Amino acid sequence: MGQSELRNTLKVQRAIKDITQEELAAAVGVTRKTINTIENGVYTPSTALALRLARYFGVPVEEIFQLKQ
Repeated sequence: MGQSELRNTLKVQRAIKDITQEELAAAVGVTRKTINTIENGVYTPSTALALRLARYFGVPVEEIFQLKQ
């Protein structure tokens, strides 16, 4: 499966919570650049990071990451 097959709502989730990429990065233990590249579909996060992001936002991982149809 290629990286382009995964889409995400990370930017939307951040807007709902009104936090910056920097704040999210600090909360889940990565750099702001990592958050940026995930949001832009350049980088697919590890399962562990995807789960940390979902836990942070209090939503199922599938609400943030979906396979493109």
